[in-house]
Amino acid sequence: MSTQTKYSHLNSELTLWESSESPIAIHGVNLALTTQDDKINECRLTFQISPELYQRIDTEALFNLKPEIRTPISGKPFQPSIDIQIEASLDPDLLPQLTKHAEDANQATVYLQYLSQEQPNNSLLSPYSWYALEVKQQQENSETGYRTLWAYFKPSNITPNGIDSKQLNEAMLDFTKDLINTEHFAASEDSISQAVEQIITQAFGNVSEITEKAVSETIEKMNTAFAEVTESLSEITEEIASEDNIFAAMVQFFTQENWQFQENPERQSLSLGFQGKNGQYECYAIAREEQQQMVFYSIIPLQAPENKRSAVAEFITRANYGIIIGNFELDFTDGEIRYKTSIDVEGNRLNFDLIQSLVYANVTMMDEYQPGIIAVIENDISALDAIAQIEG
Repeated sequence: MSTQTKYSHLNSELTLWESSESPIAIHGVNLALTTQDDKINECRLTFQISPELYQRIDTEALFNLKPEIRTPISGKPFQPSIDIQIEASLDPDLLPQLTKHAEDANQATVYLQYLSQEQPNNSLLSPYSWYALEVKQQQENSETGYRTLWAYFKPSNITPNGIDSKQLNEAMLDFTKDLINTEHFAASEDSISQAVEQIITQAFGNVSEITEKAVSETIEKMNTAFAEVTESLSEITEEIASEDNIFAAMVQFFTQENWQFQENPERQSLSLGFQGKNGQYECYAIAREEQQQMVFYSIIPLQAPENKRSAVAEFITRANYGIIIGNFELDFTDGEIRYKTSIDVEGNRLNFDLIQSLVYANVTMMDEYQPGIIAVIENDISALDAIAQIEG
C-alpha cells in the first residue's frame, strides 16, 4: 500500500456552527489530506483558538474531545494568555462530501473557506464532525498539551462494517502505556483499568452510521482488547519502570512525535531536521548510556567566517547570559554554531516529558536567536545591536 500526506497552508479564519449556539471562530493553520493507493482516506485540520474558546470546547466536549479519552497533560498547565492549537480529523463518513468538491489539499482548503462564508451550517463545519487528535500550547521555553485516543486509533479505522481487532488492540495498548508513562498518572492496575473501562463505555458514542451488528461486534472486540490490556498492565508497568536505555527512549519519543530521523546505533545517536519559523536546522540527539545522559543539539546551517567569529562569540555570550535551559556554542576552528540542551537522569528514568522539554526548549531558543546570528554574519551589524533587536 502506498500512503502519502499532502498539506495546504490555510492561515485564515473559519467559522464553525453548533446548531443554534453562538458561532465558533477558529484560525486555520493548515489542512492535510492522506491518500492510500490514490484514495483519500483522512482529512486533518490544524487550527488555533483562544484559551477562552478552549474552555467552551473543553466543557461541551466539542470536536469529540471527551475527558475519558485523553492522556494526562504533559508539561505545565495551559496559560490563559497564549493561543491553543488543536489537530482534528474529519469524520470519515463526511469524506465523500468533501472529496466531491476537492481532489487535493489546496482545493479542500478553498472549499472549506467557501463554506465558512456561504454555507456556515454545512455539516463539514460542525464541531461534532471532527475528532480532536492532539491539543497543545507553545509556551515560552516548552510545549505543553495532551493527546486523545483518536491519535492512536483514527476515526477512519471505524467503518460501517465494524472495527479491526488488531488495530484496536495496538491502539489501546499504546494509549494505556502513555497513561502509565507519565508523572501525572498513578500507575496502578485499578486506576488504569477504570480509565480504560471509561474509554470502552463512552469514547465511541458519536461514531456515525455503524450498523447494529457492527456495534455489537465492536463492543465485543473492545471488551476483548480491554481484557488483554488489563492482563498485561503489570508487564507494561514493569517494562516502563525498568527501562533505562537512553537511546531506546529517544527513538520512542521522536517516533511518537512524528519526527523524521536516521539512527546511528553505533554512536548511539539520531540525526534529525527541524523547520522553525526563522529557518531549518540540523539536529542531533545523543545517548550517553554509561553516564545516563541525553544531549540534544540544533545547528545553524551557516558557519561563521573567520573574520566574524569574534562578533558571533560576543553575540552568543550575551545571549547565553540569562538563559536558564541550555546554551549556545561556537566552534572557533570551523565556525559551527549550535544550541545544546542536556539532562542527567542517573538514578531516575528518562521519560517522554523530560525529552519533550529538552528538545522543544532547544529548537525554540535556536529559532528565536537565529535571525540575530545571521544578521551579525551577513549584515555587518554589531552583536550588541543584534541582541537588542532580538530581546528588546
